[in-house]
Amino acid sequence: MNKHLVELIELSKIDKSVDSFIPQIESAQNKIEKEQSKADVIVEKIDTLNSRIGENSDKIASYEEQITALSEQLKSIQKKNKAITNEKEMKALSVEEELAKEKLSFANDEIDRLEKVNESKKGALEEASEKLAEVEILVAEVNTASGKILADVEKKRMELYKERAAKVDTTDQKILSFYEKVRRWAGNTAVVPVKKQACYGCYMKLNEKTYSEVIKAEEIVNCPHCGRILYIDNSAPEEE
Repeated sequence: MNKHLVELIELSKIDKSVDSFIPQIESAQNKIEKEQSKADVIVEKIDTLNSRIGENSDKIASYEEQITALSEQLKSIQKKNKAITNEKEMKALSVEEELAKEKLSFANDEIDRLEKVNESKKGALEEASEKLAEVEILVAEVNTASGKILADVEKKRMELYKERAAKVDTTDQKILSFYEKVRRWAGNTAVVPVKKQACYGCYMKLNEKTYSEVIKAEEIVNCPHCGRILYIDNSAPEEE
């Protein structure tokens, strides 16, 4: 078999082995991202709950200030009542007093409502915090397990990269450039075997002349249909 063809077959197998780790890497990374996304959702929920509780607490404080001011206003009205000299002043103070009492009642009702809302949100916050603690344990476990897988994969990939680099150094640069050109569009099917007289890249049947050239393997032969590099795999018997 042509020396350069043998080199390209070996290089193609190395490239396939390198890329075969991609699904493992993606699977491990997806597991990490999936668990982390669960934690992120809970963290966002906790942040929202804390924000709402804070906003409600600010409103309660504002209503409490209003209550203090309204209480002082009612005391002032009571003092003024003692100094009323006519019916007009009495009616004006009565309206002022009624309005202050309505505001006071509304402020107290709002404080009561907001405190109940905050109690509910604090309960939800506690549940979310407990759930986050559970998810964070899972995230840590997945990170550890996936980290071991990724480290093992990376070690094997580095070994293959070294093997590939050594192979590239001994391969004719023109032949290598030609292979890389085909691989840019064909990926890991740049070099494919011929079975049943057909290219196993595009599965189109080869004519007798091309098939004969592939069998002889004296030169690098491209598929006339798709352009992939062809070879006969002598390690496996031709299928009938």
